[in-house]
Amino acid sequence: MATERVCEVSRITAETEVHLRLNLDGSGGHRIETGVPFLDHMLAHVALHAPFDLEVTCKGDTHID
Repeated sequence: MATERVCEVSRITAETEVHLRLNLDGSGGHRIETGVPFLDHMLAHVALHAPFDLEVTCKGDTHID
């Protein structure tokens, strides 16, 4: 039986909260909400063309950076 190649990572600081789930054996599915439209767009393209499944949610002070 093959091992599933999936990783989940979360990081919470005083300024931000980031959650990421990556499935290397996916099909290009993605759900990305970083609060930065261009970054969302670029990450979606990477997931689609890799192909792997990517879920990213970010909350925080994106108005600063």
